[in-house]
Amino acid sequence: MPIYEFYCEQCNTIYNFFSRRINTEKIPDCPKCQDVKLQRKVSLFAAISNRGDSSGEMEADMPPIDEAKMEKAMGMLAREAEHINEDDPRQAAQLMRKLSDATGLKMGSAMEEALSRMERGEDPDKVEAEMGDLLEGEDPFVMEGKKGVKGAGQRPRPNVDETLYEL
Repeated sequence: MPIYEFYCEQCNTIYNFFSRRINTEKIPDCPKCQDVKLQRKVSLFAAISNRGDSSGEMEADMPPIDEAKMEKAMGMLAREAEHINEDDPRQAAQLMRKLSDATGLKMGSAMEEALSRMERGEDPDKVEAEMGDLLEGEDPFVMEGKKGVKGAGQRPRPNVDETLYEL
C-alpha cells in the first residue's frame, strides 16, 4: 500500500497520504489550508532518511521533479553505473552530467566547478577536500532563475507533517 507525499505552497508543508491502491491521479486538498490543492512530490529515499531532526524540516529541499522523467533517468543511471570504471573520475562526472540532462535539473555553480575538475581527471577526493565548504553551502541542483546558495532568495525548507492522512 503506497504512501504519497504532497506539498502545500501556501503553508510550506509536506504531507503524507496513504492509499489502499496505487493512485497516481488523485490530488488531495491541504489538511491545514482546506481548499488548497497540493502538489505531488517525488519521495526520495535519501530525503526520507534525513527527516530525523527535531525541527521536522527536510534535510534536502529539492525543486519540483517530473516523476516519469526521474524514473527514466534513474533507470538509465543504474544501467550505465554498472559499466563505469570507478577509478576514472571522468566517467563519474560524465554520468552525473547525463543525470542532470535527463532530469532537466540544473547544477549549482560549485557542483559545476567540481564536475569540470573531475572531467579534467582530478581526483574526486582532492576536489571534495578543496571544495567541501562550497559544496555543502550550496544545493547540488537549482531551479531555473534561482540561486544555488541555501537560503539565498529561496523559501525556507518546508515543514513536514508526520501525520499519515488517507488519500
